[in-house]
Amino acid sequence: MALIVQKYGGTSVGSVERIQAVAERVKRWRDQGHRVVVVVSAMSGETDRLLGLARKIQPCPEPRELDVLLSTGEQVTIALLSMALAAQGCAARSYTGAQVHILTDSVHNKARIRDIDAARVHADLEAGRVVVVAGFQGVDEHGDITTLGRGGSDTSAVAIAAALKADECQIYTDVDGVYTTDPRVEPRARKLDRITFEEMLEMASLGSKVLQIRSVEFAGKYRVPLRVLSSFGEGEGTLITFEEDVVEDAKIAGIAFSRDEAKLTILGVPDQPGIAHRILGPIAAANIEVDMIIQNIATEEPTTDFTFTVHRSDYARAMEILRTLASELGARQTLGDEQIVKISLVGVGMRSHAGIASRMFETLAVEGINIRMISTSEIKISVVVDEKYLELGVRALHQAFGLDGVQAA
Repeated sequence: MALIVQKYGGTSVGSVERIQAVAERVKRWRDQGHRVVVVVSAMSGETDRLLGLARKIQPCPEPRELDVLLSTGEQVTIALLSMALAAQGCAARSYTGAQVHILTDSVHNKARIRDIDAARVHADLEAGRVVVVAGFQGVDEHGDITTLGRGGSDTSAVAIAAALKADECQIYTDVDGVYTTDPRVEPRARKLDRITFEEMLEMASLGSKVLQIRSVEFAGKYRVPLRVLSSFGEGEGTLITFEEDVVEDAKIAGIAFSRDEAKLTILGVPDQPGIAHRILGPIAAANIEVDMIIQNIATEEPTTDFTFTVHRSDYARAMEILRTLASELGARQTLGDEQIVKISLVGVGMRSHAGIASRMFETLAVEGINIRMISTSEIKISVVVDEKYLELGVRALHQAFGLDGVQAA
């Protein structure tokens, strides 16, 4: 008898009928003798609806109150799913994040999990119940409700699986596994049977929407077996593993991309030690995450130009901070661009194969796509290009690297 943690996203529980279908699936696992904990998101569209209501009242809602509001979405789902299980003769009990004491820090809207008290969950499992837990939320040391940020239900599920020492954490979503890239952009994308934690972490951080990055970090850190499956069909899905030898021959595992990018530039700041910290320190203090960074030294005067990217939702706040800094630093100008995207190649095979970057740049050049920024690591290469070239770039690279099953020359 295995202990399984299953997570169902908003699309999977988007209607009463889908919630009942999830209950049937969970009951099948329970009837096979497994102990099951289910983590659920809010019903599809509910979080956006609640955000819309909040912003009609206050354009920039107070973070604490926004967490109180947003956490209600998952509370609806856990109650409905527990009712659906009970209606099918399967004993179940629902819990909010606070009730199972998912302890987080106090950073509202982007909280991080510190600890989980699994005692109540274990007690219910021993009593033969399915435990249904609200994802995306927790409670801080002051008793205030917190939320984990978009996609936080994945993190909740993996963290709970780690705390329970579960045999497997299954992430059920509207796709049947991890693909070489988004099939909506490249119809010839292939489902991967396996992918390493390292590659999945890069894919998630670079824009792949299948798994939330913190959930992959948790799974890798605590060695939680992780599998991505479809909630609308059967199949083995994609196993996320440490066994790098399963992709030994693959140069590239997949192509990730992010549409939610924005680029900011401050021109003509003093070229002196500490200037990067003076620019990025206030950005970090505003809890804005910076991704790619480029610093260019001017040849005619002792100044430098500094460019970095942030999530598009943080663009307005970051630009406001940058304009204030420009005045303080005596900078010549600030520039911004919200019409950019990031495309990334990911693969552990890069470590042992030369020429990946060269082929990527050549492929984009042939398509007339200009590269704005470049970032690399051992197993990934990312480029920033104009937003209008996203689909063309992804398709061209997918073909060039043989990810559609036709091996590139």
